[in-house]
This record gives sequence, C-alpha cells and structure tokens, in this order.
Amino acid sequence: MRTSFSLGSLLPVGDLLDCASRIPPYVETLWIPETWGMEAFSMMAAASARAPHCRIGSSIVNIYSRSPALAAMGAATVDLISGGRAVLGLGASSREIVGSLHGMARDEPLSRMREFVRVVRLAHAGGRIDHRGRIFDLSGFRLLVDPGRRIPVYIAAVGPAMCRLAWEVGDGVILYLRPPAEISRMTGRLGRGRIDVACQIITCVAEDADAAIDRARRTLGFYIGAGSAYREFLAANGFAGEVAAVMGELKRSGLGRCHEAVPDKMVDRLCIAGAPGECAGRLGAFRDAGVDLPVLQFNPAGDVRESFGLFAAEFDPGGT
Repeated sequence: MRTSFSLGSLLPVGDLLDCASRIPPYVETLWIPETWGMEAFSMMAAASARAPHCRIGSSIVNIYSRSPALAAMGAATVDLISGGRAVLGLGASSREIVGSLHGMARDEPLSRMREFVRVVRLAHAGGRIDHRGRIFDLSGFRLLVDPGRRIPVYIAAVGPAMCRLAWEVGDGVILYLRPPAEISRMTGRLGRGRIDVACQIITCVAEDADAAIDRARRTLGFYIGAGSAYREFLAANGFAGEVAAVMGELKRSGLGRCHEAVPDKMVDRLCIAGAPGECAGRLGAFRDAGVDLPVLQFNPAGDVRESFGLFAAEFDPGGT
C-alpha cells in the first residue's frame, strides 16, 4: 500500500534534513512544506540527496508569490537534481499568507490556478510559450533546461470548486483536514481513480498516547486559528461549534493557546495520534474513503530523532 511522509514546516532545517536521511524504503513520496520559513525548492533539492529512493514533492508552493514561469523553473531544477523524482504541489494558500505576508491580493484563485498549471505544463514540454490569459501574459518564455518528462502536478484543494478543478487539470489532488466520511462523499461525486488522491493527515506517535494527542491538538488548533480557508471549511462541514470555540480561545489567549479549545473528538476524526500500535490501523478509514496516497505529517513529541523513529516504525507495512 502506498504511503508518503510530510516533514512539518516548523522543523528546523537540520532536523528536517536528518529526518530526510532516515526516510524508510516503504515511503513513496517525501513532501516538503512551505509557509513562511524554509523555501520549498531549496529544501526539496537538499532532501532529495538525503532520500534517494523516493519522489520529492512540494506541499505546497502557493501560486501568488511565484510566477508560473519561476515555479516551472524550480520544479525542473529539482527534477534534474533528483534524477526525475520531483512532484509539483501547488495551492492557492490563504488570505493571511498571500495578503498579509506577501502583500498581494488573493484574487481569482480558480482562474489563476488553471492558467498557472497550463503555463507550467507548457514550460516542461519545451518550446516557446506565448500565453495570453485572464491572469498571465507571457511572451517568448522558454526553459533553458529540459526535465525530459512531464513533471506531475498536484493541486491542493479545500473548497468544492478547487476540487473540481483539480480533477479536471491535475495529476493529483492534495487534501488536508478532512474526515474520511467527507472524503468519501467527495471522491464519490468526482470519481475515484481519475486522479491520484493524496490527503495530508496530522500525525503523531509517542509512547505516551496523551502526549501524542496533545501534540496533534496543537497542530490542529494552529491551522484553525491561523488559516481562514480551513476553519471556514471545517465550520461548514460539521465542526461549526468546535471552530467557534477555538476562535473564542484565540481572541482570549492568542494563537499559542487556542488549541486548548480543540476537543478530543475533533482530533480523533481529523488526525492520527497515539501510542505505537494504535495508529497504523487508522489509515484504513482514509484508504476506504478514496485516499490513494496518505500523506503522514510528522509532528514530533519530545526528541525529534526518537519521535521520528517511532513514527517511521509505526507505519512500516513490513512490521505489522
């Protein structure tokens, strides 16, 4: 069964690269995030040397802070460095990141994504690009490097319109913070097997199950508090009261403590957390719902090396 890992954006560079060097053979893809810390393509290239057996994906680079030409260049560069293992994960990000941190208007995400993917694909196919679109005008762009293949493009999707676009133009979709029941409904509507369905899952494994659950709760609370797209989606899909409680705590105590309002049942439905022997079996619900490629987001509890060892061993299909 296919499995992939994501190394969380809050890991220091040294820890991320150390974990990359210890990625087990059963992992198909190593996904590298980008928020407001590490730059994704640099880290993908560095991680590819540490994990020579698996694909290296961006999860995700946003489509506002780079032009499609620059994203095509970054993906092609990583693909050449890694020997043809790059996966380009693209997303529209959030109003908070695009607007506040990059100082750009997060306008027309669907049109932008459609054109962005088209330009990237044309660039990787070689030849001159003269593109006239609603969002982008390119004249005479041509990559001076040739990846020699069609680099897979995965689209991060939250709302139904972006999901439909991913099914239409993507090689895969990247989902996040979605309970299996909702994934099943969505894949049933859009069609299983048409594209590769990847779903990133907040994951923590620790000898102390309560510590693992608390670590997952902190990550979940952070994403609800910091990202309007995820909290709006969750509020509209069965978690309105829980989201309201988290936002109330955010106003009272700040981002560092809003996770205290996240109930256990929300962690249980959206995350995988617990002691060794308690977590691997939880993947079955996501696979049954239509997830082709679970993306296990590593969240360390305590010492990073020890925590990663427990995490990697827990999901080893040969060890169960």
